[in-house]
Amino acid sequence: MDDPEERFTDLYDQHYRNVLGYALLRAEPALAEDVASETFLVAWRRWDDIPEPPLPWLLGVARNLLRNQRVKRLRSDELVTRLAQLSTFADGDVAERVADRQEALAVLAGLREQDIEAVVLASWYGLTPAQAAEVAGCSARTYNVRLHRARRRLANALRPHPPLTFQEQA
Repeated sequence: MDDPEERFTDLYDQHYRNVLGYALLRAEPALAEDVASETFLVAWRRWDDIPEPPLPWLLGVARNLLRNQRVKRLRSDELVTRLAQLSTFADGDVAERVADRQEALAVLAGLREQDIEAVVLASWYGLTPAQAAEVAGCSARTYNVRLHRARRRLANALRPHPPLTFQEQA
């Protein structure tokens, strides 16, 4: 069996159910399926690194992918929590402050992690584009594009929507 595709198909057929089962014990079904698929993508890319027997290595890859997903989710949750703690309003009545805060938190939670990072690095930490790009691991030009798009998405999400007319509701 010298054909790489045949060898990979054999590896996949033998171990996919085990990798998926491992992921299902640690994550919801949709994420588990993604992790199992990505595990075999890593295996394809690093074919020469796969030891015998391959299952422990595959499960280690799946474990790392699950950990990375968990870390991303925790960072996002922490960011929303910190932004909630920092968002205070000096004027207006309490009901308005609560409603505005809830709306802002909902909008932030709905943004992509990359958008949140771009906005926070610029507005919260006051970093220059070059500094923020270094933190984000990209060029200053790429960061500026991300920030522009993130601000546009944020503005669109915060824009008041006109009420539906009777004809639009029907």
